Amino acid sequence: MQENSFYIETYGCTSNKADSYIISNDLKKSNYTQKSLEDAQFVIINTCAVKEQTENKIKARLKNLYELFYKNPNKHIIIAGCLPHIAPHYIEVIKDIIPAFSAIIDLDNIHEIPRIFQEIKKGKKNLVFKSEHPIDKAEFYIDHEPGKITGIIPISEGCLGSCTYCCVKNARGKLNCYNSKKIVENIEYQLNQGIKQIYLTSQDCSTYRYNGTNLFELVRQIVDLNFKFFLRIGMINPSFLIDNLDQLFSIFKLNKVYQFLHIPIQSGSNKILKMMQRKYLISDIFDKIGILRDTFPNLTISTDIICGFPGETEDDFDRTIDFIKWLKPEILNISKFTPRPGTKAKDMKQLKSKIIKERSMRLTRVFRNSLVDMNKKWKDWKGEVLVLHEGTERNQAFGRNLAYKNIFINNYNSDFGTFAKVKIEKVDGFNLFGKVI
Repeated sequence: MQENSFYIETYGCTSNKADSYIISNDLKKSNYTQKSLEDAQFVIINTCAVKEQTENKIKARLKNLYELFYKNPNKHIIIAGCLPHIAPHYIEVIKDIIPAFSAIIDLDNIHEIPRIFQEIKKGKKNLVFKSEHPIDKAEFYIDHEPGKITGIIPISEGCLGSCTYCCVKNARGKLNCYNSKKIVENIEYQLNQGIKQIYLTSQDCSTYRYNGTNLFELVRQIVDLNFKFFLRIGMINPSFLIDNLDQLFSIFKLNKVYQFLHIPIQSGSNKILKMMQRKYLISDIFDKIGILRDTFPNLTISTDIICGFPGETEDDFDRTIDFIKWLKPEILNISKFTPRPGTKAKDMKQLKSKIIKERSMRLTRVFRNSLVDMNKKWKDWKGEVLVLHEGTERNQAFGRNLAYKNIFINNYNSDFGTFAKVKIEKVDGFNLFGKVI
């Protein structure tokens, strides 16, 4: 084991990945070296809690780490991320799983990790750190390893919603939007390192507003930077689509912005949406998506659906099926409902797991059937593709075009992180296959 070394393991969303970048950067600047799990002195587990399945996976991992290292006094385990903070008693839950942890930190003192490590070196254990004030995570400029192509920038944390199924707000708190000037400067700093793809991330990008700067104005400032790159906007609340369609139009008309919309609808039933405290109607979504697709026919849409929310009848679920058949999203994230701690939905009458599983499987079949003909219009398309990494076969690369399509480039022998002119020769479901021209 190497002195002053760390290992970090990240679960969950893009915001968690951004937090891990900040942690790693601060440690490296404080002369800590990133090593493997076996060789590291400090082991950081950046947790997620959005789903019960993920929670159980992390709990099992923590138990495994405890069994591996509890006899080693020089091995220190630090728990970060949402899981310890989704309900008041969850720090005790963590303590029961891993009694010999060194520290639990919250989401707003990740930048204090080097100081926390110094406390641990003094022999202190079972430390619990809670920040009194939210921080601006855009202020932490990220230094990337050579060859890195994708950069992640958090633009806010927390949300304005009160969804009855979500425990993440318990951990992430109220909405805190970051300084727009710092966001743009941070992105420019990363682009100067050769980054070619930027992800804007938050729990809800659509709520961004800082000193009068809204999401569109922020995006416009970013794309005005004198670099060639693609920009992906993170999750957008459906209410924003309904109330701020003009702003979305303006964003998607900007150069460099991926024609990609992640809009988590969650259910096709107005009754279930009301029980979820999602403040929109499906009829409004139909109207606005139709207008958006008429203007941007190549728009890639990603959505999320929860199967088996308490009170969901067969009729409610049929409405969801009908909605997905109409929407034909290119990406569909299907979740089997599980009650989360500290949420109103936990106290509602639950459906049987067998019903939830069956509905999830049925929706998956509907989605897979919709993929068969979805991308046929892309056959013979020619255009620029950002080449990101190796493909699944030898001499193959993977990249994306401005519509955020999965594109596999055969017989590719050039560099990653470059823009290549490609012709699509074959379409297979969601994936496009082409060659450099």
